[in-house]
Amino acid sequence: MSASRSYRPFPILALASMAILGLTACGDDDAVAATDGADGPPPIEVTMVDFDYPDLPASIPAGTQLTVTNDAEEELHEVVAFRLPDDETRSVDELAELPPPELVAALGEPQTVLLAPPGGEMIPAVGDGVLRQPGRYGIFCFIPAGVDPQVYLAAAAETEEGPPQVEGGAPHFVLGMRAELMVE
Repeated sequence: MSASRSYRPFPILALASMAILGLTACGDDDAVAATDGADGPPPIEVTMVDFDYPDLPASIPAGTQLTVTNDAEEELHEVVAFRLPDDETRSVDELAELPPPELVAALGEPQTVLLAPPGGEMIPAVGDGVLRQPGRYGIFCFIPAGVDPQVYLAAAAETEEGPPQVEGGAPHFVLGMRAELMVE
């Protein structure tokens, strides 16, 4: 597999907003307004490594904000959270095995997309990281294996619709970077 296009399950319209946010302005405190526990649950920091979310809890309260830290040495990673339909009974592992068109239909639109380059700052590409609606969520990383983080981020900032056209291997979720999360 040499390109990631067939595996991205949704148009990443908001990734173009990274150009507005500025890839170098990721430290802007206004980019993501974290809750401080006063108005809701405290934020949950999700560590991303090659190819896992090792500290993602099994469940969180509704209204919890996810933030991400990338502890990988070379790979760009993301948390893409989809609220699964109430009548969807397949596990995230079963969904990950679906052909791309069926995966797109099963997942729908993401509730949030948070990226981070290795050791870099979080980039909120879709939403603010807050999972407000109770239910079962699928968490996926669709970044293609081996892609240069700066090449991917630059391509994402330049695209107006759909995933960036970059060379790379299988998407990280195929390599195991996926999880299920209950929002209660």
